[in-house]
Amino acid sequence: MLRLDGVTVRFGARAALDAVDLAVADHEIVCVLGPSGSGKSTLLRVVAGLLAPDEGRVWLDGADQTGVPVHRRGVGLMFQDHQLFPQRDVAGNVAFGLRMRGASKHEQAEKVRELLELVGLPGAGRRAVAALSGGEQQRVALARALAPSPRLLMLDEPLGQLDRGLRERLVVELRHLFGRLGTTVLAVTHDQGEAFALADRVVVMRDGRIEQSGTPLEVWQRPASAFVARFLGFDNVVAATVGGGTAETPWGRIPVPAGTPRGPAHLLVRPVGVRLGDAAEGLRCTVEARTFRGHHVALRLAPEATAAGAAPPLEAECPLRDAPVEGAVVGVTFAADEVVVLD
Repeated sequence: MLRLDGVTVRFGARAALDAVDLAVADHEIVCVLGPSGSGKSTLLRVVAGLLAPDEGRVWLDGADQTGVPVHRRGVGLMFQDHQLFPQRDVAGNVAFGLRMRGASKHEQAEKVRELLELVGLPGAGRRAVAALSGGEQQRVALARALAPSPRLLMLDEPLGQLDRGLRERLVVELRHLFGRLGTTVLAVTHDQGEAFALADRVVVMRDGRIEQSGTPLEVWQRPASAFVARFLGFDNVVAATVGGGTAETPWGRIPVPAGTPRGPAHLLVRPVGVRLGDAAEGLRCTVEARTFRGHHVALRLAPEATAAGAAPPLEAECPLRDAPVEGAVVGVTFAADEVVVLD
């Protein structure tokens, strides 16, 4: 459906996109994830035709899009701020793309009715957009983007202005809706939870380049680099030297998965792999803080200095009933199956 070959965009001396290659299959939902300035929104603008690349090509259904204007690319766009027409009612907004394509009034009315039911706003056609809640405006914007039956739907921070509870509900509804329609989707977001809940494939960007691409499970279980691991919210990332089934780290010797190559590397220890026990066993740590997160407690641990010197803090997880109090001294050991070699 979509292919980018060596796409580069420069703003002065800085490359906002640096020789990016990306492919999106028919009916696939791909979420591009990254911090501000990583190039994800620039990528979307290039695919839409809002920005011409300095190098490389964009292909849609095998056709080179060089010089093809936005309105002839057959793509749908939905932005964070909705960009609804305040002077038009809900039906007028949804029907806009159909009217521009010359659809009859009967066809427009039928499509509007069908789409409003699909997005959970049946009978809302005559409502003023100013009277809608943020979530309702988001649904109208989605219906408008879907009305012309685009071959590719692009979403730019689609749920960014909504509160967390509403975002979590809508992202589940969106994935179900796109699955029913067979829509091909390219979305950009900085929200990891949103991307992992919506996508078939997650693409993590950094400084204009793709750092990792894979299914949500692959990216979560095996981050490709220290940057990806930290961006996903993992704090237990350290430089290490691997040898003989263990690694030397600032936290002492840690077991690593069998078959890990020897040599310098970065290690990620998942919080669940930080095991707490008696203070006399393992690395002695003091509980600095604890944060309740629903069914478990996240702990921030301050290790005592090791032979290698001062050690960075550790994040651990444990069930509510087993959480030690702040100031408690515990012993820490590490589970090899929760250690990921990043490099």
